[in-house]
Amino acid sequence: MRNSLDLDGPPQDTCVVVAMSGGVDSSVTAALLKAEGYDVVGVTLQLYDHGAATHRKGACCAGQDIHDARAVADRIGIPHYVLDYESRFKEAVIDRFAESYVSGETPVPCVDCNMAIKFKDLLGTARELGAKVLATGHYVASRVTADGRALYRAKEEERDQSYFLFGTTREQLDILRFPLGDMTKAETREHARRFGLAIAEKHDSQDICFVPTGRYTDIIERLKPGAAAAGDIVDLDGKVLGRHDGIIHFTVGQRKGLKIAGPAPLYVVALDAASQRVIVGPREALTMRRIALRDVNWIGQGALDGAVGDGRLEVFVKVRSTRPPQAAWLSRGASGFEVELIDGEDGVSPGQACVFYDSAQGQARVLGGGFIKAAAATARAA
Repeated sequence: MRNSLDLDGPPQDTCVVVAMSGGVDSSVTAALLKAEGYDVVGVTLQLYDHGAATHRKGACCAGQDIHDARAVADRIGIPHYVLDYESRFKEAVIDRFAESYVSGETPVPCVDCNMAIKFKDLLGTARELGAKVLATGHYVASRVTADGRALYRAKEEERDQSYFLFGTTREQLDILRFPLGDMTKAETREHARRFGLAIAEKHDSQDICFVPTGRYTDIIERLKPGAAAAGDIVDLDGKVLGRHDGIIHFTVGQRKGLKIAGPAPLYVVALDAASQRVIVGPREALTMRRIALRDVNWIGQGALDGAVGDGRLEVFVKVRSTRPPQAAWLSRGASGFEVELIDGEDGVSPGQACVFYDSAQGQARVLGGGFIKAAAATARAA
């Protein structure tokens, strides 16, 4: 007999570890699985504790949220454990976040957290606890296909979190489950009310959970003294237009905060970390058509080399989490895999993720993705 998690045996004989952040989504995930009769164990990761962050709205994995997760576990009657992952989180996520910004990139710490902490270290802990499944409250879906379990976008487009999970491997997908992928946020909150959970109306967590003040540059300057070195703001021809107080204060596509007067609006087009220069230009200079990738992960059908071959593969890609998928070609370049954006895309920044899908519509299958190494407006990236 197959249960609702696509495993053999009745729910009561199936141990499930639920990653509980203290928010609505993971709490409802635990409650739903418990209600179905599964042997549920709640695990919360203590990732950081930056004083003010422990009581800030939108913070996660610290202070109040650990208290909330424990209260939910008590309410639904499951064991709950708190694991101290602070040092690991600092090394794998926070330090890498700071290093990426200093290098002129725009990092995505949620991707690093999922790849290095939740779906690696925590997955190992789940196995040690005898769990057959690690369940999370992410808004993505996974389904069994002819070539194994596959990852799909969430039912509610506005809540879809697949962009942050492109680094998930096939082996991890076999063990991971995402019970909320086919629900809306409104349905999730209604479940929270039905189960009598005190966190039913709790605010959603913010993207950069470990920044207590909301000013990420404070974290970077503390970890990397001297990171906010002043430099020149130059145009596309290298002409000096002004000065800035550190490239860590800027991202590609930014318009505000340049403090440059001129006849037309200027945008940050690129960041040159080696010379501490902020390069600006007109809006049309933001449009990129080819992207060079690093650390590509493939979870589509078959092997990546076979899918691309010596030609190019039609895919749909997202270069930022809030952007809709755009038609593109995936191919192998001289220095690795590259993506050619058919209609171009504005504000493509090194360090961000470029995620592949098999469609631009609905609950498309996630084919994988990579980190953006470089982007160019011309036919071939640098």
